[in-house]
Amino acid sequence: MNTFFITTPIYYANGEPHLGHAYTTTVADVLARYHRLMGHDVLFLTGMDEHGQKVELAARERNTSPQDFVDQMALAFRALWERLGISHDDFIRTTEGRHQHVVTEALQRVYDAGEIYSSDYEGWYSVYEEQFFTEKDLVDGKDPIGGREVVQLSEKNYFFKMSAYQEWLIDHIVAHPEFIQPVTRRNEILGFLRQPLGDLCISRPKARVAWGIPLPFDQDYVTYVWFDALLNYVTAAGYLSNEKAYSRWWPASCHLIGKDILTTHCVYWPTMLKAMGLPLPETIMAHGYWLVDAEKMGKSRGNAVEPLDLVESHGVDAFRYYLVREMTVGQDSTFTVESFQARYNGELANDLGNLVNRSIVMAERYVGGRLPVVDPLHPDLDPLRLRAEETASTIAQALPAYDTVAIVEAILSLVREANRFIEAKEPWALAKDETRRSDLETVIYGLGETLRQLALWLAPIMPEKSHAIWNQIGCEGDVANARKDALVWGGLPGGQSVRKMDPLFPKVDLEESATEESTEQTEEQGMAEESTTISFDEFQKLDLRVAIVKTAEKVEGADRLLKLQIDLGSEERQLVAGVAQHYEAESLVGRRIVVVANLEPATIRGVESQGMLLAASADGQLGLLAPDSDLPAGARVS
Repeated sequence: MNTFFITTPIYYANGEPHLGHAYTTTVADVLARYHRLMGHDVLFLTGMDEHGQKVELAARERNTSPQDFVDQMALAFRALWERLGISHDDFIRTTEGRHQHVVTEALQRVYDAGEIYSSDYEGWYSVYEEQFFTEKDLVDGKDPIGGREVVQLSEKNYFFKMSAYQEWLIDHIVAHPEFIQPVTRRNEILGFLRQPLGDLCISRPKARVAWGIPLPFDQDYVTYVWFDALLNYVTAAGYLSNEKAYSRWWPASCHLIGKDILTTHCVYWPTMLKAMGLPLPETIMAHGYWLVDAEKMGKSRGNAVEPLDLVESHGVDAFRYYLVREMTVGQDSTFTVESFQARYNGELANDLGNLVNRSIVMAERYVGGRLPVVDPLHPDLDPLRLRAEETASTIAQALPAYDTVAIVEAILSLVREANRFIEAKEPWALAKDETRRSDLETVIYGLGETLRQLALWLAPIMPEKSHAIWNQIGCEGDVANARKDALVWGGLPGGQSVRKMDPLFPKVDLEESATEESTEQTEEQGMAEESTTISFDEFQKLDLRVAIVKTAEKVEGADRLLKLQIDLGSEERQLVAGVAQHYEAESLVGRRIVVVANLEPATIRGVESQGMLLAASADGQLGLLAPDSDLPAGARVS
């Protein structure tokens, strides 16, 4: 069937949402949106895990009831998903009646089938993990998952005969390599299953934990939180309530989870489904951790970055972009404000933002603000068309692998191809030659169609900014509603007016801490120079930097001078350069140049110049010095 059912974990309701929650849900949202773009029917599920001892304790600490507490937590998660533009189709809560009905009925059926038994049990219990451990499981006397304190308990409980399914589960994993991804996690589970698999304790005495779904066959016990929570996936699919929906959506296409809940999803869950006689999900994709200073990011460690803080300071779409761009699904990634800003300033502001701005400005200036009607298969447009088709092919291959980094890189390849296309075609030169009007119109159309393609491919990642691009090229409707047919090259009809808007990605300054660190490094370098006995000539003392030209215009009353606004990474500056007889102002926008960054400011024709660009000249020709690769703004030339 042409369906895609993707789930996040249902998040535990004992604390506020953090970056880890935002990452999982944003990636799931991006994947869901791409599948909708491809024309698939999508069910995107997220929600809250609201039972268990930790929730009960958290509510007690706040002097409120567990239900009131989880209601407040659910509001916090819903607010974050709304702020992040999450397009989930269902938000399930384990305190809902529809879910409690499924848990109760499933437990009774498994119990009636003889798959559940009662027994006395003595072992080490972690309140935080809500899990029993054997003596050999402990690490230095603490639980092996979070390294927290454990207490010894002896009590009667109910157990699911999970051990009976060990060999079956191994055979299934081996026969279906797509079941657990990436391969490192599959190998981890297979290694776990080489040891004897015990039975699963699925109950907690009400005398110790009252906040949970009662066992239907013994009202003195509540259901273990994982046997409760995992069933949310089939509840939302319609199990035991809507047979038509259930047959449509189950089995799930992908459970997207963090690697810390790998065992519960790849061992507990499939054996539970087998005992219930239900099919297994197609894929369980386990992503890595966000790290800060090489530690897992999380509330309990005190190093969680508040997602809403980043959204407010940098914008929703830039935040979403960074999450799917920076972390390869399945691997850990280190979060830093510096890496975020490097992506923002380099890939979004300089590459994508400048491309959109240049294209719209040239359409306004050279063809009257109306995109020409041109044959989209014109040979001059082959570089753009072929790269757009390659982008589509790469994304089609990356999507089933859940490889968001490959998807972003494919889109960026089209952005960079378009920027190279501008440099090669020189529309500013074509505009001066009336005999080449047709060539100019072809170039402008090609840029407009490329922006249309980029708006479509970026829409799942950056819904707001992609719609802004869509509007600027005069397309009607909501780009988020576009489907697969729109992805074919040449869908821009031509004839519509462009609409110049504010910059897509205004410059983001470095954090004060990063600036202070840079200043300290500069001071240390200065002290080293003062104390050294090596002699430097004047040229070697120059601070040469890579800069990116943001804007360029002629200096009024000066035929030879251009005024440039340049990006130096940590700041923007203004330069005056005597290159107007060799370069059109528009041709410099987006270019990487080399500048002397430590000259005293000078005033030229009444305009302040905060540095000097470098160029070479011979026989009346002039050429700007530039790096031969896309180095970031501010890179030191040495």
